[in-house]
Amino acid sequence: MFDVVTFGEAMIRLSPPHFQRLEQTSSLDVQVGGGELNVAVGVSRLGLRSTWISRLPKSPLGRVVENRARQAGVDTSQLVWSDGGRMGLYFVEFGAAPRSSSVLYDRAASAISLIQPGDVNWPELFRGAKWFHTSGITPALGDSVAAVTRDALQAARQAGVTTSYDLNYRSKLWSPQQARAIQEPLMQFVDVLITTEEDTDVVFNIKAASGNDQAFTKISAEPYKLVAAKLQEKFGFKAVAITLRENPLVWRNTWTAIAYSGGTFYDDAKYDLEIVDRVGGGDSFSAGFIYGYLAKQDFGEALRYGNAFSALKHSNPGDFNWATLEEVEKLLKGSSLRVAR
Repeated sequence: MFDVVTFGEAMIRLSPPHFQRLEQTSSLDVQVGGGELNVAVGVSRLGLRSTWISRLPKSPLGRVVENRARQAGVDTSQLVWSDGGRMGLYFVEFGAAPRSSSVLYDRAASAISLIQPGDVNWPELFRGAKWFHTSGITPALGDSVAAVTRDALQAARQAGVTTSYDLNYRSKLWSPQQARAIQEPLMQFVDVLITTEEDTDVVFNIKAASGNDQAFTKISAEPYKLVAAKLQEKFGFKAVAITLRENPLVWRNTWTAIAYSGGTFYDDAKYDLEIVDRVGGGDSFSAGFIYGYLAKQDFGEALRYGNAFSALKHSNPGDFNWATLEEVEKLLKGSSLRVAR
C-alpha cells in the first residue's frame, strides 16, 4: 500500500518573526514539523506513497498536525488518536551572527510519549511496503516509545522492508549513556544509518582514527570516511551516510555528505547555501536518499538526490521541504541562479 513508512513525533513550531526574541514578540509564526514526518513529506513531494505513524491528541492542535501532513501529501489513516497526552510544542528563535539560533522544547507528556506496544499493527502496515524510517529522537521520548520503536524495526526486518535510522542525538532528551544503551541493540535491525560524525562519537564512541590506527588509515585520510567504515564494520549496515555542514555564519553554510557501502565510498558536490530556514535539512537529506535509492537502486545516486533535496530545503521556511523532483533534477544537472521566467 505504501512505499515508505515513517514513525515518530511531530510538534507545532512557534517562531517570533523578524529575528525577535521570545521575550519581545507579540506574535508567533505557526509551523508543523518533526523528523519522521518531515521525511514522509519529503518522499511524498518526490513522488512516493508515504504514511506517517504517530500518536496525536484528540484536540484542535492534533488536527492541525494531521491537516498539515495531509496537505503535504502524507497518508494519515494509520495515526493513533488519544484522549490522553498533549500536543508537543517547540519554539525557534532565529539568530544572526554572532547570535546563533536557538530552540526551546515544550514536549513533556506528549501523546506519543504514551504510546504502547500493540497500539500499531506493524506486520499489517509493512505489507507491500519498501522502506521504513525512524530516528534516535523517537526512542528518547520514553521507555514505551523505545519498545514500540524496537517492535517496528523488528517487524520491518521480518517483512523484508529496508530500514533506515537517523541517529539524531538530542542532549535535551537523554544522556549519551542512555542513548547508547537503548540504541545499540536496535542497530541489528537497521540497514542504512544516517548520521553525523559528532553524533556517532557521542552515542557510539566511534570517531576518526588516531595516527596509530593503521587499519583505517589505509582506507582514507578523511576522518568522516573512517567513521563510516568503522560504523559498518561494527554494526554490519548495508550503507552509512554522514552529512557534513560548515557554518561560518548563521545564514551562510555549506552542505554535503558522503556514503559508504560494501567497501566503496561515495562523494558528492558541496553546496553553498543562502539559508532561509535550516530546520529539517537533515530530514530532507534522508528523504532524498530514500527516494534516490528506491528510484535508482544505487547508493551513489541516493547520496546525490539526498544532497540536492536537502540543499533546496534550506531555501524555504518551515520544517517541510516544498521542493519538487523537477527542481532536484535540475539542480543535479547544474541549474542556474538566474530568475526563472
